[in-house]
Amino acid sequence: MANVLVADDDGHIREVVRFALEKAGHAVTEAADGKVALDIFRSQPVDLVVLDIIMPEVDGIEVCRKMREKRQVPVVFLSSRDDELDRILGLEIGADDYVTKPFSPRELVARVKAVLRRSTAAAEPGEDTPLRRGALSLDLQRYQCLWEEKPVVLTVTEFALLRSLMGTPGRVYVRSELVDRAWGYGHHITERTVDSHIRRIRKKLSEAGGDPIETVYGVGYRLRTE
Repeated sequence: MANVLVADDDGHIREVVRFALEKAGHAVTEAADGKVALDIFRSQPVDLVVLDIIMPEVDGIEVCRKMREKRQVPVVFLSSRDDELDRILGLEIGADDYVTKPFSPRELVARVKAVLRRSTAAAEPGEDTPLRRGALSLDLQRYQCLWEEKPVVLTVTEFALLRSLMGTPGRVYVRSELVDRAWGYGHHITERTVDSHIRRIRKKLSEAGGDPIETVYGVGYRLRTE
């Protein structure tokens, strides 16, 4: 069971999401605007946030930014606007998934389950030792990324993508493979969404002092072996 914060100014949407998530076994707290959402986030344990983009007081984009300043809680965005600008903007500030209204409650529950699985999954047998590739290391137990022993804060989706690339350095992963590994099978994630996440990972690693990811134009991405 996870503690899920649902922030949306539409009471009917909140009711539908609450019913679906509680039926799936989660504890749900509601917020009708961005300010209340931030107050709850700061005062209560929250494992995941379902966040509408357009809200009174503080909009969803700003709410996500402020949450990211505190810690990397998983965020699933909701929006009634199905344009690519909103989608990319949401992912650029660290959202882990994106669902467009109107949506299927079953689909939303599946998305939440997938994001929580990536963020809380216990390490598999043989994965108690961190992955190391040159100056880059991933601690699979603590979900921690280091570059030359300096912490690099990643979202759970960014962590999953980087983990995939580190699994076989030098191998080129096409975008569809990365979607399956990071989001799970059956997700309709666009190539631009993958590119957006990879761009964020590279920016964070560059700020820490390096960038081992290489773009193979027209194909996908790989981790350099040198």
